[in-house]
Amino acid sequence: MILAPATIGIIGGGQLGRLFTQAAQDLGYRVCVLEPDQYSPAGAIADQHIVASYDDETALKQLSVQCAVITTEFENISAPALKLLGKNSLVRPQDSAVAIAQDRILEKAFIQSCGLRTAPYGAITTSSEIATAAKAIEFPCLLKTARFGYDGKGQITVHNMDEVREGFVHFNHAPCVLEQRIDLEYEISVILGRNRQGETRCFPVAENTHINGILHKTIVPSQVDKALQHSAQAAAIRLADKLDYIGVLAVEFFISKQGELLINEIAPRTHNSGHYTLDACVTSQFEQQVRMVCDLPFGDVDLLSPVVMINLLGDCWGQEPEKTQPHWDAVLSSPMAKLHLYAKQQARQGRKMGHYCTLATQLDVAEAEAELVFKNIVNKD
Repeated sequence: MILAPATIGIIGGGQLGRLFTQAAQDLGYRVCVLEPDQYSPAGAIADQHIVASYDDETALKQLSVQCAVITTEFENISAPALKLLGKNSLVRPQDSAVAIAQDRILEKAFIQSCGLRTAPYGAITTSSEIATAAKAIEFPCLLKTARFGYDGKGQITVHNMDEVREGFVHFNHAPCVLEQRIDLEYEISVILGRNRQGETRCFPVAENTHINGILHKTIVPSQVDKALQHSAQAAAIRLADKLDYIGVLAVEFFISKQGELLINEIAPRTHNSGHYTLDACVTSQFEQQVRMVCDLPFGDVDLLSPVVMINLLGDCWGQEPEKTQPHWDAVLSSPMAKLHLYAKQQARQGRKMGHYCTLATQLDVAEAEAELVFKNIVNKD
């Protein structure tokens, strides 16, 4: 076990890093954040903030010397940088798991190698591969960059071969996947913790609603058929085992109108759809991440209350975000709501600024309250 007051390192200083830092400090640990933004949410509260790029070798060595274990906030971190850290430090999750999750081509091939299903897709690394990639795909479909895509970024809808070619040029000929659009019934996610001994615990399945590619709402417990929920949890555990994963892992699923369970993507970290655990579970996903990387026992993952989580994007600040604020009284006056803001310096359209959870003994009551609060909180001025 790595016990407090040891120092945990985290690469990445956004909201996930901030919430992880709070959980670690609550357990008595010190936290050192490596993040180039001097005003980052995590850096603002960490015990130490190394202001440097994620692949700065001097900064990585400093992090390695000072920390008993190092983890990551997001997957778009150089796998070679993690490998360099791993020579002298405990890095959890390991660089091989992150390398798979940060590349959609590698990720989809890995998922299928585990005997699990993805949406039909084709890989495109050169223009000559476009025709082959499109053979098993029906238009309209999605063209996605293989790397550095998130929250709807790095993807476009294409309706024919000409648009695929134009999209590939638009993405500067970066490797892409051409992916079939799925006629969706549900989107769900499974978040689990896996320890060094290979044991796992899954949080309750989250049911998600996205708007413009960005998560808007998560409800728990999910209304999805229990058998499908169990299948999703089993699939997530299989992926974690195949990766020999240590830490918290999130797996996003599509459920088609035909009842097919398809894996969308793997996130080797805590996840936006797991924010409900902060208020509605015995143990949050962030505390569980601390526990896993430090070889501590599992925290209980039981759900204490039905819950609905709503993301607050920069859009809520209105047309002039530098001059206006959301109507905070709408959420603060709700006895069912718990507000979490990320202390970001500037509100921008599509930027995650915070979230809130509503809790009630009945899920429909929690959802109605969540929607009412959102309607009233948004600044339309």
